[in-house]
Amino acid sequence: MKKLLPLVIMIIIISLLITFSGCIKKADDQIPVPSEPLNISNVTTKWDLSFLFNSRVEADKEVMRLVKIEFELEDKYINNYFRPQFQTLKGEVLMEYLEEEEYYLESFEALWQYAFAQHSLNVNDPYFNNLLSDMQDLSTKHDEATSFVEVKLTSISEDEWDRIFSEEPGLEKYRPYLESNYIRYKDHRPHNENHNAYLTEIINQLMKLETIATTEITNNVTKPGNITLDNGEEYAINSQSFYFLLYTDNNRKNREKCYNKRFDHLINESDKMAELYNEKSKLDDKHARELNYTDAFEASLFCSYLEKEQIDDMNSVLKKRKNVFDEYFEFKRNKLGLDQLRPYDIYLHLSEEPIQYCNYTDALLDIQQSYSSMDPEFNRIFIQTVTGNCIDVYPNPENGKQSGGYCFGPCKEDTFPLIFLNYNGLISDKKSITRKMGYGFYFYLVYNNVDYLYCDGTTYEMEIPSTFNEELFIDYIINNKSNETVVSMLSQHIEDYYSYFTTQPLITEFEYEAHRLCSKQDNISGADLNSLWTNLSKEYRNEKIKYYDEDSAEWILFKHIYFTYNYHTYNYAISKAITLSLFKQYKEDPQKFNENYIEYLKAGTTITPQEKLKKYFNIKIDEKLFEDAMDVVESRVNTLIELEKETVE
Repeated sequence: MKKLLPLVIMIIIISLLITFSGCIKKADDQIPVPSEPLNISNVTTKWDLSFLFNSRVEADKEVMRLVKIEFELEDKYINNYFRPQFQTLKGEVLMEYLEEEEYYLESFEALWQYAFAQHSLNVNDPYFNNLLSDMQDLSTKHDEATSFVEVKLTSISEDEWDRIFSEEPGLEKYRPYLESNYIRYKDHRPHNENHNAYLTEIINQLMKLETIATTEITNNVTKPGNITLDNGEEYAINSQSFYFLLYTDNNRKNREKCYNKRFDHLINESDKMAELYNEKSKLDDKHARELNYTDAFEASLFCSYLEKEQIDDMNSVLKKRKNVFDEYFEFKRNKLGLDQLRPYDIYLHLSEEPIQYCNYTDALLDIQQSYSSMDPEFNRIFIQTVTGNCIDVYPNPENGKQSGGYCFGPCKEDTFPLIFLNYNGLISDKKSITRKMGYGFYFYLVYNNVDYLYCDGTTYEMEIPSTFNEELFIDYIINNKSNETVVSMLSQHIEDYYSYFTTQPLITEFEYEAHRLCSKQDNISGADLNSLWTNLSKEYRNEKIKYYDEDSAEWILFKHIYFTYNYHTYNYAISKAITLSLFKQYKEDPQKFNENYIEYLKAGTTITPQEKLKKYFNIKIDEKLFEDAMDVVESRVNTLIELEKETVE
């Protein structure tokens, strides 16, 4: 289911430095007031998925209903009605098909969300493993049954399309959908129905591999075992506890033990994950080449309306400007009183007491304040989401809960987004909440303003409100908290910039080169991919950090590389660069920005991604965008250094 600068330079830099400089809070500063305060007694911390299905029995009944619908569609409605009529397609027939397909997809999505969400809570529950597998198979079966549609709609000439649209005026509302999902794929289409069935089976295999990888990462890759802390305590490392210790433990020996335990464990696990990744990458490229793409990377870029030159420009700028982080890491080395930063040092939160735990409701109150200058609609969505059993908050890795977080959009009327968290109460966790809430804003606004078939978007589009929320939050902290708090939060935010503009593009480069390597060899070892990861990472590494001489197997941790539709992480760098440009516009004229921003989010896929950026914000994804983004990062680093000087004085 495919739903898928001569003189001007100085002026811009000065403008950015002024716009993004942090202001130290004065005693008489007015803290912004939300349009409607949050009543913390109403806050919920667990999902209630009953609005999807009340029980497993009810879910099973829905599976059977969808299977029956699928059977009827395939054996009666599709084969005996739509299939013959698609031979000489008329406008009214296409209109009828799109309406039927929309209804089916909405029903399917509700059940898929239920299966995926429950699986996320416990990857070891056999019922939801099986249900998720059933949904994957049902998706494949539906794609196979409607393969004639894919074949037909990607082969229609321009003149034929003109005729079809003229025959049914109601089709106009579907024109952008048909353009983005079929018409633009005329050079990347299945040859015939048998070919399309072959392609959908590849996708089914990829979905199965993604589930296997997720389970393997949750159960084994992120669980290297125990270490003995300096105080004699036995400490079990998992996806949550690893980062908690590195974020919070001032004892460097403990951090080193924890990091080394996982470092060695990942190497031991790398052969197994390399075998899985090798199989996946070959399927990725096979699927892409069957559709006349050079490889899966080209396919991913085409689907995202991007050109390889844009990614090359991005990577070139980010590698050239990586020294922007030098002053930050030198600042951190001095702050920690170290001769040399090691990888296990860069995670430690900078505060007198790194564990400065913030309970969930206090974090929500800060986050709500950060939305105070935004359109009131964002505050309304926020309150409904955090009080409506829409967020599963706390980690539970020992009982199979996945690491990380995500957000589902609403799939039924009068419902709000579903957000998946692993909240530990640390500095970084606060931003994680508002980040996921950004996705929620996007999904809620599109679902309630455009037709269901337009409630989608490219990954970097959906990332923009999440990364914009992060900038809102850090700006609120800079202007309303003590210098000590600002230094702590801003330092962590700069480390996030480091991830956005080094780690994320690195992952994409790794995927690209790993795919090329796998295409040349039948068998790929963990050592092969470890060496590749290490050599590529050296192009992005900061020289202020002393890395290990041994090859790292860190690549196996990133679930994104196992996604069915891959090459995911370049979107994070693109979205953050766009966000920094948007945030400059917001600071210059909040009212005008709000008017454009909410309309931008509401538009969904009714307009192409880059046309939408041009229409509402006059932004282009080019080399200048990334240069400007790194200028902003540099200004944030300078703000941090100045704040630290004032704090010390």
